[in-house]
Amino acid sequence: MRGDEILGINIQNYDRKDILVETLKYIKKPRGSFHIVSLNPEIFTLINEHPDYAETVREAQIRIVDGVGVVLAGRILGIGPIHRVTGVELMLDLLELANKGSFRVVLIGGGPKIAEEVVECQKQRFPEAKLFGIEGIHDINNPTEDEEKKLFTIIADRKPHLVFVAFGSPEQELWLYRNRHKFEATVCMGVGGTFDFLSGHVHRAPKLIRSIGLEWLFRLVLQPWRWKRQLRLLQFSGLILKQKFQGASK
Repeated sequence: MRGDEILGINIQNYDRKDILVETLKYIKKPRGSFHIVSLNPEIFTLINEHPDYAETVREAQIRIVDGVGVVLAGRILGIGPIHRVTGVELMLDLLELANKGSFRVVLIGGGPKIAEEVVECQKQRFPEAKLFGIEGIHDINNPTEDEEKKLFTIIADRKPHLVFVAFGSPEQELWLYRNRHKFEATVCMGVGGTFDFLSGHVHRAPKLIRSIGLEWLFRLVLQPWRWKRQLRLLQFSGLILKQKFQGASK
């Protein structure tokens, strides 16, 4: 395991500007697929449990660190400083990029009508971006042939520069990777609960709370059903300590 890896995943350590540069470069001269994935403690535990998900994450063109726990893990392992880029902030950056370039953008998932609501909420902020929202698939674990056929027809017709998918992890990343041939010449990103914020259904934590890395706690207060997901933080901590001590013993 190299020193720039956390649990077998290379930490690229791009900042937001780097990501926008790479994204625009791809949009201007697309080649193959372009997948952006987010890394947080929960994602790392899922990677540890599912080899196919690990492959999906490793094959992604951009891997952002979205989680203060990963930043702290980097310090423990002697990797750093690590740039933290939240999925919400990056999606807004990419929408601004789309606005400046009049790019076509398709939003998929998030629940009934949520993608459409994001479009309605954001079209005044990004008037030049060509935004389109669709639920697409009701149950990402059991997509029907008709749902995917309709969705891929829309993708083929609209030829989006950017696609944001909100099905939750690991389903959204696995689905994008499995269907990457349908998204060639398109920048794709799984954004989890970001649609809830951008549609106004859920309020983001105040900037001060975000700046000290406690947005997860704010969300837990608003959405207490998420408490089980926080247990993965303990699992992640154990995996990091294991990597730390294994490295020290070599």
